[in-house]
Amino acid sequence: MRTTEKITDQELILLCIEGRNAGYTGLYNRYARKIYNSISRIINHTGEAEDILQDIFCTVFSDAAKLKGIISFEAWVRRLAINRSISHLRKRKIIFSDLGDEDVQDEADYNSEDADIFDCRVNDVKKSIEELSSGYKTILNLYVFEKMTHEEIAVMLGLSASTVRTQYHRAKKRVLLSLKDKCYYE
Repeated sequence: MRTTEKITDQELILLCIEGRNAGYTGLYNRYARKIYNSISRIINHTGEAEDILQDIFCTVFSDAAKLKGIISFEAWVRRLAINRSISHLRKRKIIFSDLGDEDVQDEADYNSEDADIFDCRVNDVKKSIEELSSGYKTILNLYVFEKMTHEEIAVMLGLSASTVRTQYHRAKKRVLLSLKDKCYYE
C-alpha cells in the first residue's frame, strides 16, 4: 500500500466508506492540526478547542457514507469546525450584535505606518488578537486566517455585512493600538 502522503483525499474517503481504518487515520492525520488551528483561533480554551476537534471528526466519521461526493474534505471539515466553534461561543452567551447601518469606509483613515506595524513580531500580533473581545476576535480570525468574505461571515453570524466590516476594522484598529503601545513605532 502507498504511504498516506501519496494517497489522495478521495482515495482516503473511499477507504472510509469501505470501513477501513487507514482512511480515517489518513484523513485525521492530514487535517487535524490545520482544523485545530482554525478552531483555536476562535476558541481561547485549549481543552474546549480539542473537544470540538474530536467532536467534529467523530461526527464526520460516524457516517462515512455522507463523505461521498465531498470535493474538498479540508474545506468541508473546516467549515463544520468553524460553525461548531461559533455555536460553542453562542452557548457561552457571547453575543454578536448588529450595528445596523453604521459602517466605516474601507481604508478611509489608511496610514502607511499602520500597515508597517503588521510586519512586527508574530507573537505580539497573536497576543494582541487574543486580547480582543470574542466577537472582534472571531470576525478578525475568520476574515484574515480563514479567508472568508465579510458577506460569508455575516451570514454565518447572523449579522449585516456592514456590521462585520465595521467590527473587523475596529478589531484591526485595536490590534494596531495594542502594538503601538508596545512601541513598534511612534
